[in-house]
Amino acid sequence: MKIFTSSSYFRGLALIAFICLSFYANAQKLNVAVAGLNHDHIYLIMNSYQKGEVNVIGIAEPNQQLVDRFKKQYKLADSLFYPDLTSLLKKKKPQVVLAYNAISDHLAVVEAAAPLGISVMVEKPLAINVKQAQKMADLARKYKIHLLTNYETTWYPSNQEAYLDIKEKKTIGDVRKMIVHDGHQGPKEIGVSKEFLSWLTDPKKNGAGALVDFGCYGANLMTWLMDGKAPISVSAVTHQIKKDVYPLVDDDATILLEYPNATGIIEASWNWPFSIKDMEVFGKTGYIQAVNDQNLRSKVNGKPEYSIYKAKPLTPAYANHLGYLAAVLRNEIQPVNDLSSLENNLIVVKILEAAKTSAKTGKKVMIK
Repeated sequence: MKIFTSSSYFRGLALIAFICLSFYANAQKLNVAVAGLNHDHIYLIMNSYQKGEVNVIGIAEPNQQLVDRFKKQYKLADSLFYPDLTSLLKKKKPQVVLAYNAISDHLAVVEAAAPLGISVMVEKPLAINVKQAQKMADLARKYKIHLLTNYETTWYPSNQEAYLDIKEKKTIGDVRKMIVHDGHQGPKEIGVSKEFLSWLTDPKKNGAGALVDFGCYGANLMTWLMDGKAPISVSAVTHQIKKDVYPLVDDDATILLEYPNATGIIEASWNWPFSIKDMEVFGKTGYIQAVNDQNLRSKVNGKPEYSIYKAKPLTPAYANHLGYLAAVLRNEIQPVNDLSSLENNLIVVKILEAAKTSAKTGKKVMIK
């Protein structure tokens, strides 16, 4: 019988552990199909693919110029690409389809995937209007798939910690006022791709300008803080400050949400002097601000100074959309009224549609 020395024994255990962990990591990797390459958030998933964090088993994209660009940039095989999602899904069986296309095309993605029992995650917001959102929801429920929406701010440790402090620890009392600022200097100004800019500034494909592009973040966060309840009413004012740059859509929007005992103010713009994504929440006894993705600022009644602190790291299931998706598909997370959930995002689309109507008519819009 072979006798192991202490060092060789532990080296053997380490090797076994490494093999097991590697096998587990590979087994946990999602097999995803990508619908569209004309949303610049696509670079996030492609970078994850390059790092071996996800298996991209097919890409549906009709624009050959885009296909050639991505083939070259990421050294992708011709066999990975299909002219449309229906063709892709006839050949491949992903666990989920990730949509990186115009908002107006989200419905078609669900129409292709849902009857096959394949879940879908779209980039924010869920849909271009309430009618399309409802069709998507009906399909998801009929075929019992997950239909989720991805926001960058969902994976901010600061927002998650603020929520726990406000809703579970109740550190600032009942919520009275919420203010969310989102945006940047403008999509053209920051240099987004021409394909992204083309539909982002087209009201038929995006629904509006900054009102939709950045207004959706505040609507999403406020619906979460209000326990999945819609506001009573929505009022909005929009501007075209740079009409020569964005002639078809607004580039600045302020949206007021009325709740029974709270007010939400969404400030969305392509005219900020810098990129911004923050959230302020005033409660009965205190205040919390998620300053950026990592840092928070708070103050409670009776204390003269603000506390500034860094949020705790998130668990893998909430650290990014891939970890979250994997947990949802394994039934470890039930996405009911969370930031990615269908229920939350149906309300977001209602808020955005009401805001567009209010801005156009100059009247408050009641939410039914």
